[in-house]
Amino acid sequence: LQGIFVLGLPYALLHSGYSGLLLIVLAAALCCYTGKILIACLYEENEDGQLIRVRDTYEDIANASCKKLSPSLGGIVVNVTQVVELIMTCILYLVVSGNLLSHSFPYLPVTEKTWSVIAFVTLLPCIFIRTLKIVSKLSQLCSFVHFFIIFVVITYCLTQVHQWSWAKFRLSLEFENFLVSVGVIIFSYTSQIFLPALESNMKNPGEFRCMLNWTHFFACILKTTFALTAFLTWGEKTKEVITDNLPSFLETLVNLCLLTKALLSYPLPFFAATEIVYSCISNDNHSNYRSPLLAVTVRGSFLLLTLLMAMFTPHFALLMGLSGSVTGAAMTFLLPSLFHLKLKWNKLSFIEKCADISVFILGFLCSLAGLACSIKGLLKVFG
Repeated sequence: LQGIFVLGLPYALLHSGYSGLLLIVLAAALCCYTGKILIACLYEENEDGQLIRVRDTYEDIANASCKKLSPSLGGIVVNVTQVVELIMTCILYLVVSGNLLSHSFPYLPVTEKTWSVIAFVTLLPCIFIRTLKIVSKLSQLCSFVHFFIIFVVITYCLTQVHQWSWAKFRLSLEFENFLVSVGVIIFSYTSQIFLPALESNMKNPGEFRCMLNWTHFFACILKTTFALTAFLTWGEKTKEVITDNLPSFLETLVNLCLLTKALLSYPLPFFAATEIVYSCISNDNHSNYRSPLLAVTVRGSFLLLTLLMAMFTPHFALLMGLSGSVTGAAMTFLLPSLFHLKLKWNKLSFIEKCADISVFILGFLCSLAGLACSIKGLLKVFG
């Protein structure tokens, strides 16, 4: 999920300067923290003081937090938010796939939308994915492709080290461009939607916090190195997607790798979205479907929906930014901190309460700023 945003990190540095480097580190720390407190909401202490897992999903946490208002209100809000974000992500992968194919084979008389349909055909087997184990294998392959792309870009940048200059960093910032950079950097780390399922499927859930620390630490190091080397190489000429700066022979290779990554990334958000919808329909939270026909219908409908929206939604990137500003900030910052305060208030120290409140305010401001920028962009386009 993070690969598309990672490729925009050098461009984010172009508009954020030295503060962008600090933001990459800060975003890693904040997203790691909200991941931990979200998982903490799955547990309660028993009479012996031992932590027992009493909830299974993000929905369960939301319902427990909002039970005084309505037994199911919180779950409905979280499920709708999750499904919107996941489906928008799936559509983004289809749009990106069509764009990459179009740029990789410009000499063929095929439109970008037709390429998206071709990419869609390769994704049809997703209808028959029934377990997270298959998705995890595909995600593992996706990670290998991702590391290869990063390796190719960094290696090329190191061959241009003689051109590097720290003078390329900007000290003065344009506020609107800076907000775009904040969005790219923060949402390159988001994964909270998948954490409850990930933690429950670990062989040793007790190692979850350690795993989260190390993965965010290494992600921070990798992203800082990647963004810094790329920006120092191209400076003011850095493009929105850094692969567009590469020489043509490398650009084609990396674009095909990105296409592979986009197609391998699609099953994870697709599977998560259809699982949520099916569990709501059947009131069954297990992965093994009671009605295979209903399961195939749900997955097939969602697959077709992503294609139709990828084909016929105008200015999808702006729409993605609009929904992402709301759903992304909510699932990553607002809801984890709010639920943690609600469920653990009496057991939190003063510092922990201040930390949660600070994260909530930061998430709210990020969401508001991103919303304003997206609406401004849509008004400009339709104006």
